[in-house]
Amino acid sequence: MTPEQRIEALGLTLPHAAGAVANYVPWAISGNVVMTSGNLPWRDGKLAYTGRIGREITGDEGYLSCQLSCLNAVSQIRQAVGELSKVKRIIRLEGTMGVDETYKDHPKCLNGASDLINEAFQHKGQHTRMIYTNPVMPLNCTSLVVLYAEI
Repeated sequence: MTPEQRIEALGLTLPHAAGAVANYVPWAISGNVVMTSGNLPWRDGKLAYTGRIGREITGDEGYLSCQLSCLNAVSQIRQAVGELSKVKRIIRLEGTMGVDETYKDHPKCLNGASDLINEAFQHKGQHTRMIYTNPVMPLNCTSLVVLYAEI
């Protein structure tokens, strides 16, 4: 199965790649690495998750927010390279979340992105990752995902 087929088997749909919301490009290729800009939890052109995890939304919803942000990042990789089978490896996942100051389960939320990558890309999806939090997130979103992939 291709990564696209594995994503569909999860019951998910790979969206059209979102454009930039400011003065930057959605993705860039340098040598054999494609890097995405930060991807928000867009669904049909609107933010599906807003507010802070642990306050306005639950940790389970935070997981889904990170999954959706990652799905948008994967879509940008597909736009950059044409088809996801050209990805040799997902190198790095960086997730930024807007969380309530008392919320401590950041890793479980970012697993929404990691689980998607690992399932879609199988052994090529084993990646490093970093979690960040911001006191104020862009457009009041709950999550932002950046991916680096070897092509």
